[in-house]
Amino acid sequence: MDQTVKKRRGETPDIQDLIAPYQSVALVLQGGGALGAYQAGVFQALSEAGISANWLSGVSIGAINAAIIAGNEPGNQVDRLRDFWETVSGRKVWHFTPEGDAFRKLRNQASAMMTMMSGLPGFFKLRELSPWYQLPGATGATSFYDTGELEATLNRLIDWNVLNDRQRRLSVGAVNVRTGNFRYFDSEIEIIGPQHIMASGALPPAFPAIHIENEYYWDGGIVSNTPLQYLLEQEDVHDTLVFQVDLFSARGILPRDMGEVQARHKDIMYSSRTRNNTDTFRRLHNVRLKLHQALLRIPPEILTEGDKEFLASMEDVPQINIVHLIYQPKIYESDAKDYEFSGTSMREHWDAGYQDTRKTLRHRKWLVKPPESIGMTVHDIHRDDPS
Repeated sequence: MDQTVKKRRGETPDIQDLIAPYQSVALVLQGGGALGAYQAGVFQALSEAGISANWLSGVSIGAINAAIIAGNEPGNQVDRLRDFWETVSGRKVWHFTPEGDAFRKLRNQASAMMTMMSGLPGFFKLRELSPWYQLPGATGATSFYDTGELEATLNRLIDWNVLNDRQRRLSVGAVNVRTGNFRYFDSEIEIIGPQHIMASGALPPAFPAIHIENEYYWDGGIVSNTPLQYLLEQEDVHDTLVFQVDLFSARGILPRDMGEVQARHKDIMYSSRTRNNTDTFRRLHNVRLKLHQALLRIPPEILTEGDKEFLASMEDVPQINIVHLIYQPKIYESDAKDYEFSGTSMREHWDAGYQDTRKTLRHRKWLVKPPESIGMTVHDIHRDDPS
């Protein structure tokens, strides 16, 4: 039974019927350290709804999550994500935390301090000798932590043959340390390995730059923490349903103390003006559509060669539908929320992503492919949901 019949009968259309008209389903994951468990919850909810992304794009922790998803068969993906997050958040902080935001805030601060002082299991560890006391050019002279454990973890959790079999496309962003240029490593173009994922998450000065093809790379979030732009700029992008999952919110409350100032500053800085970027792409995309429609009404004999080339390039303009999910911080979370890796917080972040996605998917009309006259639409559960 198709969508039209179900609508006529007043029935809720199936999700599979709604996403069938799209040629591609993309999952776009922002960077944000410990908050990345939210993305894992989003993915679990999408999987349970039968939504499978064939293009995964990520930066920093988003690149790690995306690589674990892309590097496993569908039946193993959620389990592998959970393995990663339970590994890095497995260290005990306090055995008991009294109720109340003040106690929870203290516990989170203790957890963040433990991360700073000793690193994370399966991810990174503090160097025995501070980089300030090492000679220039020494292995440990440019970072406070050694990320060798992350490579071992990625190799344990990811089947690189599956990741590179082109069943799903993976693109992860990093920054060339020498030139400052942004680069995406894309499985459609090259063979992806652990070094590409580690490069995308090599945030200085905490982590060392990663050597790839005679160049060194840092975390892509230095330039842009949201990989949506790369997807939209590709010439071969088709009609696409995008689930964009961000970990820092551009919107927030007015700070009341210095701790909140620091937290709000980080939110604004790492959100990379995601909403503004998305709105700008939507406006440009829709202006091009309107220009195309206007040129079609002009007699062909008076069109310039440039007009004709433009018309030809617009014959197959993709229709993009962006479903935007953004983590909403808790009142007891501080500016350290992206490196506070306690198991309690991890489970909270995971559940928040899971619940936000389930709530979003109840808005079935948001999944409908936009008409050609619009071209691009954006939906946000925290801005557009009237409930």
